[in-house]
Amino acid sequence: MPNASPASPHSPLHFASLPLPASMQANLQQLGYLQMTPIQAASLPPALAGKDVIAQAQTGSGKTASFALALLTRLNPRWFAVQALVLCPTRELADQVTAHIRRLARSEENIKVVTLCGGVALRGQRASLEHGAHVVVGTPGRVMDHLARGYLSLQGLNTLVLDEADRMLDMGFFDDIATVAKQCPAQRQTLLFSATYPEGIEKLARQFMQAPLRVEVAAQAEQGQIEQRFFEVTRENRLATVGALLRHFRPVSTLAFCNTKQQCKAVVELLQAQGFHALALYGELEQRERDQVLAQFANRSCSVLVATDVASRGLDIEQLEAVINVDTTPDPEVHVHRIGRTGRAAAHGLAITLASLHDMGAVGRIEQYQNQPSVWYPLESLTAQSAAPLLPPMATLQLLGGRKEKIRPGDVLGALTSDEGGPAYTREQIGKIQVTEFCTFVAVQRAVAAQACAKLNAARVKGKSVKVRVL
Repeated sequence: MPNASPASPHSPLHFASLPLPASMQANLQQLGYLQMTPIQAASLPPALAGKDVIAQAQTGSGKTASFALALLTRLNPRWFAVQALVLCPTRELADQVTAHIRRLARSEENIKVVTLCGGVALRGQRASLEHGAHVVVGTPGRVMDHLARGYLSLQGLNTLVLDEADRMLDMGFFDDIATVAKQCPAQRQTLLFSATYPEGIEKLARQFMQAPLRVEVAAQAEQGQIEQRFFEVTRENRLATVGALLRHFRPVSTLAFCNTKQQCKAVVELLQAQGFHALALYGELEQRERDQVLAQFANRSCSVLVATDVASRGLDIEQLEAVINVDTTPDPEVHVHRIGRTGRAAAHGLAITLASLHDMGAVGRIEQYQNQPSVWYPLESLTAQSAAPLLPPMATLQLLGGRKEKIRPGDVLGALTSDEGGPAYTREQIGKIQVTEFCTFVAVQRAVAAQACAKLNAARVKGKSVKVRVL
C-alpha cells in the first residue's frame, strides 16, 4: 500500500533514499510511494543489498513492494528467462501480487510477469511461458506441475520469494516448497515473508536460505483506527449474536471469522435465513465458487463474508467497515491479523470479538500480546437501529467471457455507458469490473441491476453477444 505521509527525501524512511534506478524512483513518485512503511524500511535495504531476508509483518503492511522492488532491480529485461519466482498460498493472493509487480515495473522495458495457479487450463499458461517470462508468481502445486512437465525452467533464477510462508505451511505445502526450492540454483537470493513465525519457518530457513537476516515489525492494531469491542456469549446464543450485531451497527461490509468450515456454513445459513446477503469462504471451495464469492464481497454486493483464517489469507478488501470474530482464535497474532483488515488507510474500523467463558484464556493472551485490556459491552446494548433489511448497495452481473475472449474492463464500461440497447448508465452507477480467465464480474447499483443485465444481454461486447446474469 502506498504511504503518502510527508517525509524528507533524505530521510532513511523515504523511498528516494534507496539505491533504485532513476526511472523506478520516478514511477514510485507517480504511484504515490513516498514514505516507506516500517516493514519496507526494515527489509528493503538488506534485500536490495542481495541478502537473504526473513521478514515478519502482518498483511497490509506493504510487504509486497518490499520483495517486488528487490526482485525487479535484479532482472535483466533483455534476457527472456524466468529470473524471479514468487510462491503464494492462494490464487487470489497470486493475482494481487502479479498486479502489484506489474505496477511497480511500469518504468522498466517490457517486463513480463506470468501467473501460474490452479483452476485455469495448463495450456494457456504453457503458451505464456513459451513467449518468455521474467517473473513467475504462482501457487506451489501448479508451479510443481509446470516443472514436472518441463514447461517451466528455473535455471536462470536469481530470486526466490516465499510470500505468506506461514499460511503455505498451514495448508501443508512444506514438501511442495522444498521440491520447488531444490530446482532453483543454489546461488540465489531467498526472501521469506510471513505474518507469524511458526516452527516450520525456522526449518525452511535452515534448509533453503543462506545466513538470512530476520526483521520483524510488531503487529499492533492502531488504537485510533480500530475500535475493539468484546461481548460475552454462550454456546447457545453465539450465532444469534452475529445477526444482532449486524442489525445494531449496520456495517455495509463485514468480514466474520470462524475457526472451522462447519461453523462458517452454520453462520451463513442463519444469516441468509434472516435476510442478510452472506456468503462463505473456506478451503474446500472450488475455484469458480471462490472467484464468485470474492468478486461479490470486494465489489460490495455481499454484506457479510464468513471465512476461515486459511481461506481469507491474502484478501485485501477496501472499505471494510467491520470484522467480527464469531470464534475467538487461540493465537493472539492471528487475532491482530484478523482485526487489521478493517481501519485501513486512516479509516475508522470496528472489530468485535465474541467470547464464552471457555475462551477467556485466549482473551487473556490477546490482552497480553496487545498490551491493552479488552473492553466489554453487554449483549443487552444491542438494539436494531432500523426495521429495513441490511441490503448491500451493489449487485453483481456475471458475463460469460473473460480474458480468453480478450475482454477488458473498458469494453464492458463502454457497453453500459452507451445509448444503445437501453438507458446509458453513469460511471457512478457502475462499480468494480473484474475480468477473470473465463468470466467477468460487474458491480452495478442494486436498483438498476435487472435493467443493466438486460442491456448487456442485448448488447455486443468486443463485437460479440454475451450471456449475462445477476448473481
